[in-house]
Amino acid sequence: MSVEFYDVKTRQKVKIEDKQVLKTTFTTKNGQTRYGLRGKTADGRMLTKFVSRLTGTKASTPSKRSNKPRTRAKQARVLF
Repeated sequence: MSVEFYDVKTRQKVKIEDKQVLKTTFTTKNGQTRYGLRGKTADGRMLTKFVSRLTGTKASTPSKRSNKPRTRAKQARVLF
């Protein structure tokens, strides 16, 4: 089975095999949890697809928790 992602760089839909997909969660500044799937393309780029909680928990792919703060965005907020 494969998961369909939208590749912004090539502007087309891409199917990625399950073995290249990880399920992950994102936590917003407000404390909300967002569920997503992250797939790796043939050239090594990571694509993200946000899914519902039900889809995120039922996915048969391995999980990885992504909770790293983005340093560039954090620095940009400090400047303003």
